[in-house]
Amino acid sequence: MKKVVEKIQKTAAEWQRELDPETYRVCRQKGTERAFTGRYWDNTETGIYKCAACGEVLFTSETKFDAGCGWPSFYAPAQEENVAEVMDTSHGMVRTEVVCSRCDSHLGHVFPDGPRETTGLRYCINSVSLAFESQAQDEQAIESKS
Repeated sequence: MKKVVEKIQKTAAEWQRELDPETYRVCRQKGTERAFTGRYWDNTETGIYKCAACGEVLFTSETKFDAGCGWPSFYAPAQEENVAEVMDTSHGMVRTEVVCSRCDSHLGHVFPDGPRETTGLRYCINSVSLAFESQAQDEQAIESKS
């Protein structure tokens, strides 16, 4: 049974108050960061990638791969229902946009040129739309509490 994702609904003004300008531009206005400039395109740490706007778990390091495109690339979401796909006809192209199912933030696009031995998909995601939680940080926090 698929989990139902509870929607977060906020006004543009509320999002603008909560997000820094670049995160707002990408997540709420469907912007894109330049290739090879985001903080996670070459991240190899073990952990989870959450939505920068609402904290929903989107991807894991287990499905991340180096596509050579300059953006973090994943072959599958952490949970299928946490991301939604929307037809994008902007810029004279037809592409599949990927958004957070919980808050509808723009994440990036999905393409059918991912690793054939997995899903064959490449979720090409803007770093600024993600918040990374390192598994090492979680383990250190647990150890310090014991």
